[in-house]
Amino acid sequence: MDPESGKIRKPAAAGKFYPGSASELTKTIATLYSHVDKPPVSEHPLALIVPHAGYPYSGRTAATAYKLLEGHSFDSVVIISPSHTVFFKGSSVYDGDGYQTPMGVVEIDRELSDKIADIHPSVYSSNMGHASGPTRGEHALEVQLPFLQVVLGKFKLVAIVMGDQEEDSIRSLAGVLGAALKGTNSLLIASSDLSHFHTEKEARRLDLTVQTAVERYDPELLMETLEDGKGEACGGGVMAAVMMAAKKLGATGSRFLSYTTSGETTGDFDEVVGYLSAVIVGKKQAVPARAVIGEPSAGRKPVFKLTDEDKQHLKQVARDAIKARLENQKYVPPTDERLSVKRGLFVTVTIDGELRGCIGRIKGDQPLYEMVTEMAQAAAFEDPRFPQLTPQEFEQIDVEISMLSPLERVRKFSTIEVGKHGLMIKLDFNSGLLLPQVATEQGWDRLEFLEQTCLKAGLPKNGYRDKYTEVYSFTAEVF
Repeated sequence: MDPESGKIRKPAAAGKFYPGSASELTKTIATLYSHVDKPPVSEHPLALIVPHAGYPYSGRTAATAYKLLEGHSFDSVVIISPSHTVFFKGSSVYDGDGYQTPMGVVEIDRELSDKIADIHPSVYSSNMGHASGPTRGEHALEVQLPFLQVVLGKFKLVAIVMGDQEEDSIRSLAGVLGAALKGTNSLLIASSDLSHFHTEKEARRLDLTVQTAVERYDPELLMETLEDGKGEACGGGVMAAVMMAAKKLGATGSRFLSYTTSGETTGDFDEVVGYLSAVIVGKKQAVPARAVIGEPSAGRKPVFKLTDEDKQHLKQVARDAIKARLENQKYVPPTDERLSVKRGLFVTVTIDGELRGCIGRIKGDQPLYEMVTEMAQAAAFEDPRFPQLTPQEFEQIDVEISMLSPLERVRKFSTIEVGKHGLMIKLDFNSGLLLPQVATEQGWDRLEFLEQTCLKAGLPKNGYRDKYTEVYSFTAEVF
């Protein structure tokens, strides 16, 4: 999303709670992820509880939770934070178009946000609690976004700030979220720190009571603990609301992940702040299938198929896009409703059978004709392995387009079929992908294909055997 278009919430915490430049921020998060292990939780994550202090203090605790999301994808992420700056009744659902960080703008899921804000009067569409003007802006929601931008990449946001955390507001918000999120591929996030400015010993005593309620997955115990002063959490109501909402969405329990205090960073154990992370797990929700243009839906899952005419059209789009770039002209592909479906794809440019550039995306986030335009220009001019294509070379090029199916996790290596499947292998921040035709062209067997994909990812040849390595397969329609 263009930061200059729509109503975009500007960063309020950049340069304060986390680095203000995109490069430094990316490096910081990569370092945080590299310093924590992926928790051994096999169940599907429905919700996370994460802290929201400055990254030097609570970053590793938060990173432990976010690392669980590697290999997962969500259409929308619903983040709820307490309000530290203004008081208001109920919960405010951001009414703008995006939340910006140094890493870019996260688009608001307008449809889901409006749905959430239209169920109960205490949960409403507003800018209250979201403003980031000359006075201090709310940080507790914003600091979560860079972690998500790195680990998930593409997702839409529903941003909610709780103005008060009274029991009626907690229960109302939980009921609204449970109703609105049913049947969606969404992740809930509760942003909260624990006790503030006690000695390390006292903080751990207080925070253990909150941790116990979370581990038991008992929101009623959590609210009772906070009400009686046996524990503290600045976003205790947020945590309770998310726990209740997740129960309505089929959660089966929670898993404690990490705990620390600010004293471990500052060395001052006289006045510390406590930080906890946890995950709420359950069965992944069944999302109703959406109709796909050009395919009937009579009792079976719709499958989009390209016609020969579609393929020729897309190849022409690719060539026209490359030619326009060579002539320093802006190219806008012709709109084609039939080709407005979204699929991952790669564009390969060759000259006399020799590779001249290959760029693509695994997941589609644009209509096919727009994706082909962008990837064709990237393959011709932005592949770091080759110089930019020249006008003299243009008439010699051949263009090949590979439209990808969705990724499927490989549980048994014996299911990989050379010539049919492509592979993506991922471990931490290393990932590599090889298209199906590569294995065929090189004459590899299944083992060699796995090994070569590991090498493409910057991993050892046998990296696919690591228990934390994720192996995915896909098919490709090549033309």
